[in-house]
Order: sequence, then C-alpha cells, then structure tokens
Amino acid sequence: MAAGSPGGCLARNEWLCGEYLRTRQSELLDATVEHVWITAAAIVIALLLALPVAVAARRWRQARAPALAVTTVLYTIPSLAMFALLLPVFGLSAAVVVTGLVLYSLTVLVRNILAGLEAVPDEIREAARGMGYGPGRLLIEVELPLALPALLAGVRIATVTAVSLTTIGAIVGYGGLGNLVYDGMESYFKAQVLTASLICVLLAVAADLLLLGLQRALTPWTRTGTRRRGGRPARRKGPAAPATAGGATAQKDLVGKAG
Repeated sequence: MAAGSPGGCLARNEWLCGEYLRTRQSELLDATVEHVWITAAAIVIALLLALPVAVAARRWRQARAPALAVTTVLYTIPSLAMFALLLPVFGLSAAVVVTGLVLYSLTVLVRNILAGLEAVPDEIREAARGMGYGPGRLLIEVELPLALPALLAGVRIATVTAVSLTTIGAIVGYGGLGNLVYDGMESYFKAQVLTASLICVLLAVAADLLLLGLQRALTPWTRTGTRRRGGRPARRKGPAAPATAGGATAQKDLVGKAG
C-alpha cells in the first residue's frame, strides 16, 4: 500500500480507490484470466461427463437412481473438504480446483439434461423412428436439439456457481480473483478485497448474459412461442407442453429432416 502518496486513497486504505486500479492492473488481469480459464475448463469437462451420464440414465431406467444419487451426494460435500480430499491425488495444483468444480457441476448438469431429454414427446421419437432414425441419429438430431433449453439453463446455473466457487481455490493458491480477496482480507487491504469481489460478480453476470444470448440464438422456437402468447390470451385445452420440448414447428422441422 506504499505505492500511493501520503494523502492518497491507498495510504488511507479506502474501499473505493482509483489509484489501486491504476497501479495493480497487471495483477488484476492475471487473476481474472486465471479465474476465467479455471471456470471454463471445469464447465466444459463437466458437460462432457454429464451428457453421457444423463443419456444413460434416460435410456436405462436402472441407471437413473444411482446417477442422481451419486451426483447429489457429491454436491453436499463442503468445498473445503472436497479440496482436502483431492489434494493427495493432484497435489497443490489447479487440477484440484478444476476437479472440485467439475464434481459440483455434475449435479445441476445431469439433472437438467435428463429433464430436457425426458420432456421430448414420445410421439416425436416414434415419428423419427418411423422415418428410419437409429438411436444415435435420434439422439443427436432430435432429442438433444429439443432438450437444448433445459441443457443450457443448467450450463448457466453451473457456470455462475463455478465463478463463485473458484474463489475458494485460494486455499491451494489457485483461486483466481479469490487469491486477491484472501490476501486482502489477511492484510485488511480494503480496495483489493472490494475490487476483486466486484470483478468476480461482473464475471458471473457477464457469463450468464452471454449464455442466455447463446440459448436464445440456439432455441428460436421458444421466443416464437412467447411472442404468440403475448399477442393475445392463449386458450388452454389441456396441460401445457413442457418448455424444454420446444414448439411444434421446431419439432416438425427436426423430425422432418430427410437425412
């Protein structure tokens, strides 16, 4: 804190300090980059693991209960205990934090992907099978596209959660912005604690907005349904179709592909 002038905000240890931003740009940038790549790596790996688990749970009913039970139990483990359990395996490395975030993210992702797959109407599957779709093609071209709203909603929740939990990685030296928060709390450096915390919040908001935009771009039928309902009151004749199944137009387009 000696970088400031005698009467500067650093010397006075103020919460809001432009001088801190000017003198610590490199430090803040490095911490932010580390925070982003740890979060992104964890979500990508978790999604690659959650997808086959959810598909297996959807296809084989006996696998559903164990898959949901295991991921739920993993989520209940406190973060400090989780990192402590992973330390003997990975040592003091970023892999401890990434693996912990992957295990936490599996709960949300597996449940959301499974919910999206189960929301696909059976008549859509039967129509696709009648057109000669095999299990793999049915999954890739029909089921997964219609499950996208639920899948991406799960990715959004898991990402925002991972941005927050990454800060706990400061206990092993790989917490991104959490390192600055932890060091600032030890030295009671107000500007560092507040700035790093605000950047962490902004990262979570930015990630959520980006994923929301991606979700809307990849699922245009959900916006079409919303606009139609907004034009005039809808007359319900029965239970509403699950949102994750998409609109009727999208379903027909997906099933109507001729290979």
